[in-house]
Amino acid sequence: MTDATVSEPGHRLKPLSPAILRELSVRSNLRGAAQSLGHYGMIVLVGVLIWMVSSRYGVLWALPLMPAQGYLVAFLFMAVHETAHKTAFRSRGLNLAVGYLSAFIIGLPYEYYCLFHWDHHRYTQDPAKDPELIVGVKPTSDTQLAIAYSGLLQVAGRLRLMLGHAITGKVVVPWIPENRRVTIVTEARIYVASYALLLALSLWFSSALLLWVWIVPLMIGQFFLRPYLYAEHTGCERTRSAFQNTRTTYTGAIVKWIAWNMPYHVEHHAYPSIPFHALPKLNGIVDGEIVYRGRGYIRTTRETWAWFRRHRKSA
Repeated sequence: MTDATVSEPGHRLKPLSPAILRELSVRSNLRGAAQSLGHYGMIVLVGVLIWMVSSRYGVLWALPLMPAQGYLVAFLFMAVHETAHKTAFRSRGLNLAVGYLSAFIIGLPYEYYCLFHWDHHRYTQDPAKDPELIVGVKPTSDTQLAIAYSGLLQVAGRLRLMLGHAITGKVVVPWIPENRRVTIVTEARIYVASYALLLALSLWFSSALLLWVWIVPLMIGQFFLRPYLYAEHTGCERTRSAFQNTRTTYTGAIVKWIAWNMPYHVEHHAYPSIPFHALPKLNGIVDGEIVYRGRGYIRTTRETWAWFRRHRKSA
């Protein structure tokens, strides 16, 4: 995941000097803390509201709050992603702390994801090597496509893989090198044991707190997260150029904040060492080079849905 200056022959140069790259690549504990605390603070606030409303008036009255909580909880994926690059904070320890916590909350083992994501950057849009394409759902009908956009199949597959690692002690996916497989198995077993402990404690105290403020919202949140993730590369070229194999989606300030500025996704793939808080400035420099430009996530989701349908028919 290094910053290249030239793409394949014939592709345009990326207009970023070494001096500007160094300036934009400065990491900040303060900016990382502000983003993390803000995101987690909103989760705690909405979670408290859900619990108060459901305790006083019944869970049905709290249902309108759950999509908001789901959006916030599911998009902790962005915290996992940024800390996987070790760019959320200057401190490696803070990156790991926020990364491990966020990954646990969304059910995505952190060390596994770091290796998965490393290969995604190395082989973006390569159908034989990009892990996102290898494990990606390949719908053969509109019904399967709708289920894919719900994100629930992806969560189920992630949990099934984690359980497989924990139970069998074997790791066979190609993006996990041999010398890291023991770590991945150990991590999976810690996750499974921790989830089992939380379930046992909830049953012991006859409490549905975690169900209504965490689990159900996390499932609802996949309906927001998956279309967002599909917007990043779906329908883009299968080349080595980040300016051609990735999409930047222009959207509102709230969405960019919740997504840790990752709608600037071309910028991130072109220069992955640049932290999330510098991506808007980077966009001002490279905007003219971006080929795939989404205009909001509703419109872009329509475009990616149409691409999947065309691709299915041509296949």
